[in-house]
Amino acid sequence: MSKKSIRFFNDREVRAVWDEEHSKWWFSATDIVRAINDEEDYVKAGNYWRWLKKKLTTDGIHFVHPRPMYASTLRRRVDRADST
Repeated sequence: MSKKSIRFFNDREVRAVWDEEHSKWWFSATDIVRAINDEEDYVKAGNYWRWLKKKLTTDGIHFVHPRPMYASTLRRRVDRADST
C-alpha cells in the first residue's frame, strides 16, 4: 500500500507518494519545478518541465519516472523523481 502526502517547499504544495517496495518517496517533478521557480501558473511550470525533460533526455540524462500519481487535473500519469 502506498502513502500519499502533500509536502511544502517555499510555501508551495509538492505531491509525494511513498513506495514501500523500494522504501523511498517519489515527488511530482512539475510541483518541484513550480516551487523552485516560484511560479504561480501551473501550466507554465508544466511547460517548463516538459522542455527541461526533453533537453535532459537529449543530453542522455534520465532521472524521472512517469508513474501513477494523481495530478491536480485528475490525470493519472505524472512525472516524478525520487528522493535520492
